[in-house]
Amino acid sequence: MKKKKLNIGCGINCFADCINIDLKKNEGVNLITNVEKLFLPFKSEIFELVYCKDILEHLEYINLIKEIHRVLIKGGQLIIEVPHFTSRNAYTDPTHKKYFSIETFNFFVKNHIRNYYFDFAFSKINELKITFEPKPFTFINKILETIINQSFENQIFYELTFLSRIFPAKHILVTLVK
Repeated sequence: MKKKKLNIGCGINCFADCINIDLKKNEGVNLITNVEKLFLPFKSEIFELVYCKDILEHLEYINLIKEIHRVLIKGGQLIIEVPHFTSRNAYTDPTHKKYFSIETFNFFVKNHIRNYYFDFAFSKINELKITFEPKPFTFINKILETIINQSFENQIFYELTFLSRIFPAKHILVTLVK
């Protein structure tokens, strides 16, 4: 296997340097499978990078994250993009099953207070960012995004206060490292 990257739930966003997996056949999809129902059909510890962009909100995703952990090499990265719970997009799509907070992915990292939930753990979070829609408040959203992402404490403050209701976020971007 030459490709050391995996793109899960790619839809029409296939990458030439990845093995692209989706539920439906689209141009560029290499493997058609329901990742929620099956184990990933790969040997353990073979991928350097796995993308999950706008897929986890559609799934009961814990078993998939466990499978991704299995197929990642030590030091490999899982890059996730999901709608923030304040995003209107989190609720407009009737196929969305899950909603995400800035703290959601901490549960999958060792030394988290509740990592006993799972029999696997990532070593750390490399990136954790809240993004905002460019419109209708482009200037304000750019400033907010910069300030909010300066620290985890700022991100928590944003979620716990009126700011998140007045200026809803778009996505959470997170990179987990095995």
